[in-house]
Amino acid sequence: MGLLALIFTVSVFAQQGKLPIADGPYKPTDESLKQCQYPDWFRDAKLGFWAHWGPQAVPRQGDWYARRMYEENDTAYKYHVAKYGHPSVFGYKDIIPLWKAQKWDPDKLMELYKKVGAKYFVSMGTHHDNFFLWDSKIHKWNAVNMGPKKDVVGTWQRAAKKQGMKFGVSEHLGASYTWFQAAHGSDKRGPKAGIPYDGADPQYSDLYHSKAQADDTEWLTNNLVFQVEWFNSIKELIDNYHPDLLYSDSQMPFGDVGRSLIAHYYNQNIAAGTGSLDVVYTSKQLSDGKWVEDVERGIKDTVSLYPWQTDTSIGDWYYRTGQKYKTANEVIQMLVDIVSKNGNLLINVVQTPEGDLEPDMLQILDEIGIWTAANGEGIYGSRPWKTYGEKSAEAQAVKPGRFNEEYKFNSKDIRFTEKDGFLYAFCLGTPVQDILIRSLCKNSKFYGNPIASVKMLGSDVKIKWSEGADGLTIKKPAKIPAWQVIGFKIEFKKQDGN
Repeated sequence: MGLLALIFTVSVFAQQGKLPIADGPYKPTDESLKQCQYPDWFRDAKLGFWAHWGPQAVPRQGDWYARRMYEENDTAYKYHVAKYGHPSVFGYKDIIPLWKAQKWDPDKLMELYKKVGAKYFVSMGTHHDNFFLWDSKIHKWNAVNMGPKKDVVGTWQRAAKKQGMKFGVSEHLGASYTWFQAAHGSDKRGPKAGIPYDGADPQYSDLYHSKAQADDTEWLTNNLVFQVEWFNSIKELIDNYHPDLLYSDSQMPFGDVGRSLIAHYYNQNIAAGTGSLDVVYTSKQLSDGKWVEDVERGIKDTVSLYPWQTDTSIGDWYYRTGQKYKTANEVIQMLVDIVSKNGNLLINVVQTPEGDLEPDMLQILDEIGIWTAANGEGIYGSRPWKTYGEKSAEAQAVKPGRFNEEYKFNSKDIRFTEKDGFLYAFCLGTPVQDILIRSLCKNSKFYGNPIASVKMLGSDVKIKWSEGADGLTIKKPAKIPAWQVIGFKIEFKKQDGN
């Protein structure tokens, strides 16, 4: 959209409070958005993989490079000056062409991700760097014009569809307008003190944005022109690709502007489909039934009334030399805990700048895939049980919430799911003794029918068990599978009326 058209749209919205959205049952109000239905595909999927990937991976310095390279005291700034030169001359605009993605094989990766157990895949649409990974007419800073010169979003989408997987996109643009203001600064000391960085050059304002007002410093801008520009950009992404999931890296952005985008997203899906909502919008805000709440690098402490999602990464968000990856066991523990509480896990698989995966990443994925193949029946398509599980004393000391992944799960942590009348109980650590499930004692409010059988998932080892006053005791199996999170399938006796 050109500048004049943008100004006109802003003027109309300011006067009438309306933005161009698809006709349909959803209106840009909280009450209307509460009609949101959570599609079964999302509730059944449980595990999604994410490509949090783009030009910021090129320097191999991890997350937020496009901003950190303009922050004089940051290690990324020091690296950038030593490697590329001063950001008044060699800025982020000059990093973008270095991203070639020459080893990227999306079909091969998607085939792997499906084998590992992912049921949906999410592509980065745009990060805070304002670089679009789709074929955009909004501005020239996109992956079709620059860098790999490929429609990254469209290519990922085709690969996902080949594997029968649902496809989503993440947008981080809402925060870009204030996040990228560092590019408008200059050094405060040294030989380059006072010399503006390249972001201050007006000819690059379509990448670095215009200079924000002094009071515009929050995560989400208060500038209506920026907000409508965000709306037009993400609307183009929706209209061109019709993703099954749209993720915002923020609370719902920009009040009525954001509500308008969500209403448009919902309505265009209904118009193109079967007449019922089949897409998912996620933001980092309590949903109250309007969308799926996303919890970044964290968990909830109980079963949520509404389906929700954790987003996290196996390592840093962008590739970083020497980074430490989560183990397969840590990922599996998170998955089981989240699913027991009515959530999904969306996890970033860290790609190199070239687009392939390192050997240790491939090993982690292989171990996850072995576990999901053996234990997936208690995960995929499941629903929360009467209670999510039982905490160990060690885990109780860990506070749930965002940006907290020190869970300290062990063999005394039990998590439950149910499906098709069966109860699945997962022990989040290798049992070192008999397993006692107190939720199944006869005096428990969760107790139902007597137990008929107990089987260990992924094994034909016969399980010895007994019901007692304290609960269900499962004798430590004679042979434990190679993985650490052990699943049990519990069948209950059928009684009259049940």
